[in-house]
Amino acid sequence: MSNTTHLTAPRPLAWAMVCLLLGLLPGLAHAGDVYVIVNDKVHITAEDLKDVFTGAKTSADGIKLVPIDNSVAQADFLAKVVKLDAAKYANLWAKKGFREGISPPSVRGSDAEVIANVKSQPGAVGYVSKAPPDVKVLQKF
Repeated sequence: MSNTTHLTAPRPLAWAMVCLLLGLLPGLAHAGDVYVIVNDKVHITAEDLKDVFTGAKTSADGIKLVPIDNSVAQADFLAKVVKLDAAKYANLWAKKGFREGISPPSVRGSDAEVIANVKSQPGAVGYVSKAPPDVKVLQKF
């Protein structure tokens, strides 16, 4: 008699559960809500947001748009709205800066900083992780 161990294949139901759980994990990576907020003078649509944050749309109704990134919610915003990861977004702006001489959106470190900037700066467009009560919310993602 030999003392070899025989491995058995996982049961089909157990294997299906493992695959299902692993398939759900990438969706959980960016599970936070993102609220896009705009200054009262800004008139854009949710469809304009990708263009605003990639430098393709720089004004609306004669007002210069001022996109503001939020380091707290940036990963969720980029995944849900811009459809780029942070490295590709930075690369896009490096190329735009070199080719077109335009600067990337300024980055703020908290929701409160973004809210204050959006309220005080005509043309400002930003995003936060919680809906503010006193600022115009353009869209929740």
